[in-house]
Amino acid sequence: MNTRARVIGLVLALGGLMVTVDATVTLVAVPAIASDLNSTLPAVQWVTSGYLLGVVAVTPLAGWAANRYGARRVYLTALAIFTVSSALAGLAWGTGPLTAFRVLQGLGGGLLNPVAQAIGLRSVPREARGRLMSLLGLPVVIGPVLGPPLAGWLVDTASWRWVFLLNVPIGAAAVLLCARRLPHQPADPTSASRIDWTGLAQVSGGAVLLVLGCTLVGETGALTGQVAATLGAGLLMLVAFVVRALRAGAPLVDLRLLRHRPLAAGLGVLAFFGAAYFGAMSILPIYVQGVRGDPAALAGTITVPMALAVGSTLQIATRLVDRMPPRRIVVIGVTLGLAGTVALLVTTTSSASYLLIAASAVVLGVGSGATLMPTMTVAVRDLEHGDTPRGTTLLALVQQLAGAVGVAVVAATLTVLVSARVPELASTDGSGLAAMLALDPTARAALNTRLSGAVGGSYAVAAALMALSALAAVIGLRHAKKADDPADASRQPI
Repeated sequence: MNTRARVIGLVLALGGLMVTVDATVTLVAVPAIASDLNSTLPAVQWVTSGYLLGVVAVTPLAGWAANRYGARRVYLTALAIFTVSSALAGLAWGTGPLTAFRVLQGLGGGLLNPVAQAIGLRSVPREARGRLMSLLGLPVVIGPVLGPPLAGWLVDTASWRWVFLLNVPIGAAAVLLCARRLPHQPADPTSASRIDWTGLAQVSGGAVLLVLGCTLVGETGALTGQVAATLGAGLLMLVAFVVRALRAGAPLVDLRLLRHRPLAAGLGVLAFFGAAYFGAMSILPIYVQGVRGDPAALAGTITVPMALAVGSTLQIATRLVDRMPPRRIVVIGVTLGLAGTVALLVTTTSSASYLLIAASAVVLGVGSGATLMPTMTVAVRDLEHGDTPRGTTLLALVQQLAGAVGVAVVAATLTVLVSARVPELASTDGSGLAAMLALDPTARAALNTRLSGAVGGSYAVAAALMALSALAAVIGLRHAKKADDPADASRQPI
């Protein structure tokens, strides 16, 4: 890979860094936001879910927009939207406005990764795409290391608002560098068909209803008729979207690309792994601050070894994809991810030491580094030139939708378990979580066993999803090839 390609990869990684930092710092800040805005944690979870839903809404347009307006122009616009909305989120005066600004952030952030991958993959030959993807994975190394400790320090010493405002200087630098260094890849309006607005409404509406249904479960603690109707409507809309995408001449997302075997297999792995990973990541800050009563700074610091494990493993594993059968790497990754999630379930429910909890998180981090980018690389590297933006868009859409649903399902499970196992807390706000955060040390110590079982027990959902990801990897990637094997073998229909 030549110097020019390295520069392009590093410049694109800066934009990805902003998105990664934002995602990691928000998880640490959620309890503080709930307290400062006098809101319940289920409602504040929309700060996370709203962002992911914004990503889901705009991701299907990434391939169309890159072809219609040019990938470079779309990328710069997305960076500007993300930066401005970060400033607005830092100035939000309530949960509703904050959620709205986070949705706007998602509209910018949802375009960044798929468009960046399309720009990068078009800039290097096939045999160097694993190394290019490893550069695009650098934010996974740096962001989770810097973000959580910085967020914890800001929350404890200043305000949660600064976890959003810190995106502003990073975003400004990214816009300037990308404007100077990204190649001018010409637009191709003739290949950009009309937008399928019906399909966009179906996928966006279905995602919103699914997350809303999970949130209602967390707030009510029961599967009521209203909740069941909301979940059912969401599923029906997503099914309708799939049917339309398979039949339409110019669908919003080209599901016919799933005839490409590595893409279909990678999609299954990433869907379950994304739901499990993002869901699991949302639990630890609440456990540290709510169950153990420790400051936000510790909640951020305890994830640093995990972040280092993710980053270092990602750099090694993504390069190995070019040299050895990727199935071997990904299967090892998802197996370690499952082991780490089960270890977190055991250590948090038993109130183990932070050393053991951090070690469990490191195992999950190694699994993540060996799974996410290697799976994405093998899924899209053999697509035809014109199919690359559509393939990366499809992967990003499914992964973000899975992440949004995973966070919502885990949050609902956590809320229900706390309310059921510690019913004396439920009378405060209907969820028990805000009351848990407000406990004094004596009361928290008396309830520690039940609180640990409730909050830590929610890792069981993440572990189940991780097991499904492992199954998808074992079965689906049987025929994935090394980069130096004949590419035609991997393009056979499923």
